[in-house]
Amino acid sequence: MEELRHRKLSRARDLFSELLICDLRFVYGLIKSRWGCGNLDRNSKFEIRKFFMRLLDRYVLRYFLQAYIYCIAGFISIWFIFDVSDNISTFLDARISRMLILKYYLTQAPQILVILLPVALLLALLFSLGRMSRSNEVVSMLTAGVSLQRLIAPLVLVGLFTTAASTFLNYSLGPHAEYAHKKLLEDPQSRRQQLGSVAQVFRNRTDNRTWFIQQFYPGTNKFTTVHVVQQDANDNIVTNYIATTAYYLPETRAWDFRQVKVVHYDETGNVTEVAPYIESLVIKDWSETPYRLGSANLRAEFLSVPELREYLQFNSDFPPTLLAPFATHLQYRMALPWACLAVTFIGASLGIGYSRRGILSSVAAAIILFFLMNFATHLFLALGEGARIPDWAAAWTPQFIFGVLGLLLVYFRATNREPPRWKFFAR
Repeated sequence: MEELRHRKLSRARDLFSELLICDLRFVYGLIKSRWGCGNLDRNSKFEIRKFFMRLLDRYVLRYFLQAYIYCIAGFISIWFIFDVSDNISTFLDARISRMLILKYYLTQAPQILVILLPVALLLALLFSLGRMSRSNEVVSMLTAGVSLQRLIAPLVLVGLFTTAASTFLNYSLGPHAEYAHKKLLEDPQSRRQQLGSVAQVFRNRTDNRTWFIQQFYPGTNKFTTVHVVQQDANDNIVTNYIATTAYYLPETRAWDFRQVKVVHYDETGNVTEVAPYIESLVIKDWSETPYRLGSANLRAEFLSVPELREYLQFNSDFPPTLLAPFATHLQYRMALPWACLAVTFIGASLGIGYSRRGILSSVAAAIILFFLMNFATHLFLALGEGARIPDWAAAWTPQFIFGVLGLLLVYFRATNREPPRWKFFAR
């Protein structure tokens, strides 16, 4: 009974595909009769073909976008349910307001979308093209003279739009989401108390100065319990500045040390002069800024593209091993969205099957390729952060490899060839 129902459904899909082609031919006949029977100039033929392509593109896009939107909505719903179930106790115990909870999820959405867009794109391509292949719609379109490249052109355009959207989200909004997540889910009672508690040690290798800071208050340019050690070119201590409070004056780019003690040393380390108490000491020729001092504890994965560029610019005197994570993540921010385009080529080529038997193996191959691409992305990222390979190679190599592989799969599918390495899955 189940087999009979499956056969009837298959025949219905085949009939629908044939009716679609018949409808297109009927519309073609109407357009042809409007311009004249057989006396069509070159521009008229171009307009007719353009009309058919627009009609075909709308049909393919409608089929695909429906599955694409469902995948995105489904993944976001699953993430939201699991996240609420994990954090509901934290929200209730901390008595976090509804507006703050709403703000929290709005800040998390960009990062989740950056992660989910390639997955949703792949699944939507496999579902829509696989379903069209099973109902012989793809074969009918190819029989009507539409090339495979032209058939998947609107899907590639959607992949480019997805890449652009992912680039926008990954530029600034996505990196800040993880930092907001960690700050919000900290112990709320200690979060306000430790807002300015950051034990900082900063080494200015260009000017041979080392800063020891007990507390730093972001947004106020205020530092408490500051100890600055000035050295010469031979790393001999020249001067010590020990201040109760230090303020940075952005208008004059100067440092104002309050209640400061200044100690001078000679080359042998002996004390030559001591200023035991100075109410206010203003120094204008130092290059340090609050951002540079606070950057000692920054993590590359939490910084946006402008912040990464600023960090690399202001800390160019750091050793390459310390700058490698920031340079790698800067390239990674720009390279990661292009995984959407690589996924588009892979999904579009393997989602189309000319026979019903080969679709399952193609879907399995596409999913395996996606996981391999994800593994390679994180592997190369770790190598780049450890300064094992150049930052550009760590970020762009996986996208380039799988993008070229996707184009090769499109070529094999367009020429009706079986990729040599997928014969194992077809057995």
